[in-house]
Amino acid sequence: MLIGIWAVGQDDKGRYTVIGHDSGLPWRLPADLKRVKALTMGKPLIMGRKTFESLPKLLPGRRHIVLTRDKDWRAEGVEVAHTPDDAVAIAHADGAFDEIIIFGGAQIYALFWDRFDRLETTLVHARTEGDTFIPPRDQTDWDDHIGDHFEADGDLPAFTFHTLTRPEGWSAP
Repeated sequence: MLIGIWAVGQDDKGRYTVIGHDSGLPWRLPADLKRVKALTMGKPLIMGRKTFESLPKLLPGRRHIVLTRDKDWRAEGVEVAHTPDDAVAIAHADGAFDEIIIFGGAQIYALFWDRFDRLETTLVHARTEGDTFIPPRDQTDWDDHIGDHFEADGDLPAFTFHTLTRPEGWSAP
């Protein structure tokens, strides 16, 4: 099962497209970080090189698979793939994982969009300055399970957790 996970804020037109700013997240939401940790612990993470390089360190308890076009790129504690299929094969190599997390960034999400079985999203209900965007996507063919909602609190914007699943009988192309 391929699971996309991201937080997304509103662009200047009010669309939920902003996922990054200055090589990081445009917000710091402690409840979202706890949710991400719970959803990803013990699972392989597939991410792009820029996303990996934006992390302060390896995330404990998770495999890091970096998808990059750079054939010479390496980092300690990281498995490297050069195609989406290679990344998934690496994640499945020992057969221990039912869930593979697609961890970003925008280009990686685009590569996997048609293959996601589930999306774990945090909608940040605020206009957000950003320089990394995901394009608006038609999600009408997904079942949306709205989770916890958090009201704005001081400098923290309001946000809502959503889990989107493919309908019964769906299969990846």
